[in-house]
Amino acid sequence: MQTLLHCLSPVTPQGAAAPHCLEYDSLLLTDGESSVTPLYKSAFALAREIRSGQRSAEETLEFFLHRIRTHNPSLNVVVALDEDGARERAQAADVAAQRGEDWGPLHGVPVTIKDAFCTSGLITVGGIPDCANHIPRSNAIAVQRYVDAGAIVFGKTNVPFMSADLQSFNEVYGISNNPWNTARTCGGSSGGAAAAIAAGLTPLEIGSDIGGSIRTPSHFNGVYGHKSSYGLVSQRGHLPPGEHTLSESDLSVVGPIGHCVDDIEQALELMKGAAPEDSRAWDAQLSEASFTASEQLRVAIWADDEFCPVDHDIRAAIEAAGNTLADLGAHVDFAARPDFDPEHNHHNYTQLLSAAVGAGMPQAVRDAAAAAVTAADADDMSEPLLQMRGVALRHADWLRQHERRLRTRRAWDQFFEAYDVVICPCAHVTAFAHDHTPDMHNRRLTVNGEERRYTDILRWSGLTLNAYLPATAVPVGLSSEGLPIGAQIAAPYLGDKTCLAVARLLETHHRAFLPPPGYAE
Repeated sequence: MQTLLHCLSPVTPQGAAAPHCLEYDSLLLTDGESSVTPLYKSAFALAREIRSGQRSAEETLEFFLHRIRTHNPSLNVVVALDEDGARERAQAADVAAQRGEDWGPLHGVPVTIKDAFCTSGLITVGGIPDCANHIPRSNAIAVQRYVDAGAIVFGKTNVPFMSADLQSFNEVYGISNNPWNTARTCGGSSGGAAAAIAAGLTPLEIGSDIGGSIRTPSHFNGVYGHKSSYGLVSQRGHLPPGEHTLSESDLSVVGPIGHCVDDIEQALELMKGAAPEDSRAWDAQLSEASFTASEQLRVAIWADDEFCPVDHDIRAAIEAAGNTLADLGAHVDFAARPDFDPEHNHHNYTQLLSAAVGAGMPQAVRDAAAAAVTAADADDMSEPLLQMRGVALRHADWLRQHERRLRTRRAWDQFFEAYDVVICPCAHVTAFAHDHTPDMHNRRLTVNGEERRYTDILRWSGLTLNAYLPATAVPVGLSSEGLPIGAQIAAPYLGDKTCLAVARLLETHHRAFLPPPGYAE
């Protein structure tokens, strides 16, 4: 079945960007028939069928609720539901369709939302025990843009405590599992979202990413996720910092998660834009992809590096994706690298990340971090001291770190004069066994038989994130253990459509989404 489904992936001419999603239910149908089940069908295709009366919003909602009742007990990725409110809105969506009304491109489509985003009238915990009964009065801006497009928010998906881990578990909702292997993590912080997409519990999601939190779960679960250019999508209403906080965090971005490129591209178009008061000053208009035919495409493959050695299976899968693009006529360079030291980038990124996360920490924690830094050697950049340096940063020190980031951004800009995209790992490992050791600095991951620090998982995500680059996570293969392997496609700042165009080429000609075993029916 796996090979058959891959072969049925739509094929378009080289360089073409015809929107599509692989629809597994179509295997049971003849030409011209509309599909019965919404399983793994494009969210935007579902909306078109609901608007036209070919499909009922109520029945679509009940389908996904049934999927959750069937599969969620072993996964624990959907952690809150608003069945009554969703049913009421689904009924209204069907009535509106009968009247010829159009709610928008997600008319009547039920969606779940990562539990870090505030949802009006629906509990939002963010993995924080003190927020176990928190019911926001308003939606996060990104959520509201889904709702304004006609979506029906019917549930929330699990995250780690304060979305601050690469595994999704917390004291309120417990541990979330990977549908490919429930003994493995589904990742974090958008782990519940990515796993719910992979398991067919929802057709569309929203993620946030400050340390790989869209890309790593997408890689672990074999789905698509887009880390947007910094500032392209408003973070307002994300927890943390909270429902009523107006400022938006450095580094953190918002983007869609789905099971096909068409959905994440259209969802990004819905979500992009500033907060209302800023939208009077600027409008988010992305340029088209930097190439129109695959022969024009210039690709750098950065599949491995000694600054963070990569699992052999991941390296091979990324190189195979590069070979596919080369076969399509693209210029593919397996040796090109931007002109900066990735180790120095990691030091810079970790301090800026820790400064952003540490802004809300108690003063006592910040004082302890400052004391640890004062007592350390000035050249000591070891972990966890590196993180303490970030937490303790004074404003003048932050400005110096920001200057270093800007120099890295310039190096990326110069690199992208010769290349349209770089394709590199989302993480150096596939989905690993659950490890909830309280101090994550005591956790270890095994890479090619060697033990490495758990926090090394931030290195490949920070490589592109620190420069505010857009990056699309795409499935590119399976490991020898049968686990998904993804890659991130990064482009110049605000080159989001170029990332997505390359993602579409790989989806069409290399590998489309495949459901985990046992979830395709």
